[in-house]
Amino acid sequence: MSGHSKWATTKRKKAVIDAKRGKMFTKLIKEITIAAREGGGDPAGNPRLRLAVDNAKSANMPQDNIERAIKKATGELEGVTYHEFTYEGYATGGIALLVEVATDNKNRTVAEVRHLFSKGGGTLAETGSVAWMFQRKGIITLPRQEKTEDEILEIILEAGADDLQTEDDYYEIQTSIESFEPVRRALAEKKIDIENASLQWVAQNLVRVSGEDAEKVIKLIEALEECEDVQNVYSNSDFDEETISKSV
Repeated sequence: MSGHSKWATTKRKKAVIDAKRGKMFTKLIKEITIAAREGGGDPAGNPRLRLAVDNAKSANMPQDNIERAIKKATGELEGVTYHEFTYEGYATGGIALLVEVATDNKNRTVAEVRHLFSKGGGTLAETGSVAWMFQRKGIITLPRQEKTEDEILEIILEAGADDLQTEDDYYEIQTSIESFEPVRRALAEKKIDIENASLQWVAQNLVRVSGEDAEKVIKLIEALEECEDVQNVYSNSDFDEETISKSV
C-alpha cells in the first residue's frame, strides 16, 4: 500500500495507549466541536459529525461528553471556538511533515509548532512546500476478527476501496475520498467492528531513514503529537525495524 510502513503499526499501538490515558478524548472532542459548528449538530445530516461521533464511540467516549461537545459547538452551552490549520515543514534528512492543528489561538500554536520544529532539528516551511508529496485518502482500520482477509476484500472492493493491508492484529483499508463513506457504510451493514475511520494525508512515496537521523525524526513527530493543539502529524518517512523497536 502506498504510504504504508511498519511505523503506521507503531503509531496505532501508541494511539491505543493515548486513548487509555485520555489524550485521545481531547482530539476527538475538538473534531466533534468543529464538525458540529460547521455542519450543524445533527449527525444524520452532517457526515463529518457522524464520523466524529462514531470514532468517539469506538474510543469508548461517554455519550454525555459527546452531547456536551455538540451543544457547545451549536451555542446551547458556552464553549471554545476552534479553528483548523495545516503547517508544513521538514525534519532531519529532508523528511516532509504535515501537521494538522485545531486551536483557539493561532499565534500561540504557530509559535509552539515552530519552536518544536527548531528544537527537533527541523524547519517550518511555507504553505505548499511539502503538501504536494501527499494525497488525501480514506483510512479505515479494523481489528482482526472472525472475517477472513478474502471476506473483507470482497466487501470493500465491491464498495469501491483501493487497497487492503493486513497486519498481525488488524486490517487497514485505503479508499479514495469519494469511496470512503460507501466503504464505511458497507462494513457497518455487515456488522463489522470499525476501530477507526478518517481522512488522512498519505505520502505518495516513502523515504527510508535510519540511525540517528531516524531517531531525531521520530522524536520530532512525537513532540509535535504531544502538543495540545496538534490533531495529526503525517510524514513520508519509513524507518528500519531497529529504530522502531527503540521508540515503542
